[in-house]
Amino acid sequence: MRGRTPFAVLVVVLLAAGLLGLLALNTALNEGSFELSRLQRQTTTATDEQQSLQHQIDQNSAPDALARRAAELGMIPAGGMAFLDLGNGGKVLGKPGPAQDSPPVKRSTAEPWPTKQQPAPSSQPSAPAPTATAGDSVVQINPGAPAPSPTGGAAR
Repeated sequence: MRGRTPFAVLVVVLLAAGLLGLLALNTALNEGSFELSRLQRQTTTATDEQQSLQHQIDQNSAPDALARRAAELGMIPAGGMAFLDLGNGGKVLGKPGPAQDSPPVKRSTAEPWPTKQQPAPSSQPSAPAPTATAGDSVVQINPGAPAPSPTGGAAR
């Protein structure tokens, strides 16, 4: 009987160690499962938010929404458009024309892109107006000056 006691104790210790190992492994797997579940919920929430924001961008980028927002800001549709063909010696393509609306256009008080914080007004002097040349014609852009009359323009 004496020879069997150490063997029985060894078997019991090995079984107990095996059961404790299985318990530790099962606990680790369950923790991983809970973490995976939490991350999947977080991913689903983030995906839903991303899709909602993308839908909002798509709605605000639609042509009718852009036209409505431009009208709210006091913008009017452009008249005839002209383009400079730089590859063809600066040739003017199209016939420019003034925008058709009853002047003066009222300035909108709405912000084009509302922000949470308004930037401080700049104290730097304004830069000179840019100029563009097309052949022998010079077009000067000056945002503070009134628009030239349609009959006395430099465009061809």
